[in-house]
Order: sequence, then C-alpha cells, then structure tokens
Amino acid sequence: MKRRTAREKALQALFQIDVSNTEPSDAIDHVLEGEAGDEYLSRLVLGVIEQKTEIDELILQYLEKWSLDRLATVDRNVLRMATYELKYFRNEVPENVILDEAIEIAKIYGDDQSSKFINGVLSKVKQKLLTE
Repeated sequence: MKRRTAREKALQALFQIDVSNTEPSDAIDHVLEGEAGDEYLSRLVLGVIEQKTEIDELILQYLEKWSLDRLATVDRNVLRMATYELKYFRNEVPENVILDEAIEIAKIYGDDQSSKFINGVLSKVKQKLLTE
C-alpha cells in the first residue's frame, strides 16, 4: 500500500474512532475492507491513539481562538496524524513531505478552508519540533 493510501485510510479510521468510539483494531479492519493490513497505517492509527494527549497539547498551542472540540472532525484528525508523523517519524519521512501530504488530504476530505488552516497550524508545530 502506498503511504498516501495508508494516510487516507488512517484518517478514515481515526475519524471513525473519534466519532463513534470504535476500537482501533475494528476501525482499521473496517477501512481495509478485506485488504491485507499495512504496517504504516497501523503505526499511524495506534500511535495517534497512544500519544493523543501529548499530540493534542502540542496542537492546542497553535489553535488561536479555537479548541480541539470546535474543529471539524476531519481537520482535527489530519492535524493529529501529521503532528504524530512530525514528532515520531521525522527520521523516516521528511517534514515537508508530511506537511504536503496532510495539506493534500485536507483538500480531499476537508472543506475549502481546511488546507490553509492545516498548513498554518502544522508549520508552527514543525518549527516547534525542530527547536526541541
């Protein structure tokens, strides 16, 4: 499975978990639709769930006049997924690739403003992580 596909399916699983409190393994199985599992997809979903508190705290620093609860579910989960990648996969995937992928996925699944919003927040998260 290509990483773009894995990211899109991870977003769908995270959305499902966020909206209906589905078990992560069930959400992953559901989005795979009978296809073979994918390590990157599983690492993303399970990693975001495991590190959700830490990821959310990092994102919250850059949500000017917003709370995570007020964000569209798609935007919230794209931010979580990309922030997780920026923090934990930066030796594996270049930061700019992570940002570009998140922005492109936001264009597909979010609304007209999602990609700009995601870009703004993730750029600040990236800068913060580069200084750590």
